[in-house]
Amino acid sequence: MNENQTPEEYRDICPFTDDEFAGKMAKMVEEPGFKHAILWVMPDVDYDAFCAQLLAIRGKEEFQNKVMRPFLEMLSAKTTKGISAGGIDNISYSQAYTMITNHRDIVLDASLLNLSLLRAGKRTTEVAIGDNLLIYDWITNLVRLNKSIVVHRSVGMKHALEAAQQLSGYIRFAVTEKKESVWIAQREGRSKDSSDLTQESLVKMLSIGGPNDTLSNILDLNIMPVAISYELDPNDYLKAREFLLKKKDPSFKKTQRDDLFSMETGLLQNKGHVHFEFTECINPEIERLAGLERHEQLLGVCEAIDRHIHANYHLYPCNYIAYDQRMGTDEMRSRYTDDDLRSFNEYLDGQLAKVQKEVDFTLADDDYKYMRDMMLVMYSNPVVNKRKLVEV
Repeated sequence: MNENQTPEEYRDICPFTDDEFAGKMAKMVEEPGFKHAILWVMPDVDYDAFCAQLLAIRGKEEFQNKVMRPFLEMLSAKTTKGISAGGIDNISYSQAYTMITNHRDIVLDASLLNLSLLRAGKRTTEVAIGDNLLIYDWITNLVRLNKSIVVHRSVGMKHALEAAQQLSGYIRFAVTEKKESVWIAQREGRSKDSSDLTQESLVKMLSIGGPNDTLSNILDLNIMPVAISYELDPNDYLKAREFLLKKKDPSFKKTQRDDLFSMETGLLQNKGHVHFEFTECINPEIERLAGLERHEQLLGVCEAIDRHIHANYHLYPCNYIAYDQRMGTDEMRSRYTDDDLRSFNEYLDGQLAKVQKEVDFTLADDDYKYMRDMMLVMYSNPVVNKRKLVEV
């Protein structure tokens, strides 16, 4: 289907068409905020030459291959020890999927997933991204030029169902009519403790966009869970800080500045090794839920997604170290060396030392211990989850 045939009801949330591309790009490069962001991320770039390159591009696929892929390869080389992918052969050229992943990084989960697909010669996904991150019009334009779908979250209770129906309907349209795969995180907001559990509300949203019963509508979307494993989470100390501030004040809420700083930190700081594991489409498992009550079906889909993500999570030495330290055992001792142990402890100390700059009070020893314990939870939960399903 020609993307210009996208129904009008989805026009405000769907990626821009290739026919719209040049006009939207021309408007975006005139934005001072865009120039500031580009020079912040790539301080050595010749901005005028870069804009000339952008204005010569005529569509989203060319944009991703000529601009986004080189940028992500550069970012990968500077901030990771390598990005690997498994299970790519599970992706059929003749099929479109709803790829659901665990959620670690605001920006890079979907970006690096799509880089993995580009490296393998596969079509990239359209990306569902919350409008809470789209604080300027030029950011909204940029993500829609890069095959993103706007998820309206700041609409209030009155319009929440309407927004969910629109999003669900568009995802169904993209997968079944346009034959474009879609990426969406398993939950709204990142998993602060790395528990990686799918929200029932996500699956419920996906189920309401079609004309049939719950299970049939979900089956049409060809759900493919993908496990994302970051060796290190650059935002771990910021998450620990958030846990501490909520402990001290249950009403604490992050600011827009917090979100922007998390995006910057996740983009530019060290992530160690990164692995994507593309699992099989779970339609056969979903089909076995027929006959259950709707709520049980929704929970069954969540559990199937979680099983695939947990079982296929790639564990690193730091995960095993965190497990032993959290549980007070040496059960996983054969999985890491003395050098691994020393390196991870030094890493945790270095990350925790950064927190003092991010709070307006003097941290006590108990505060550091609490945050360190929470970081051990973050790094050990993937082990806890995986060993329930397979030998680790």
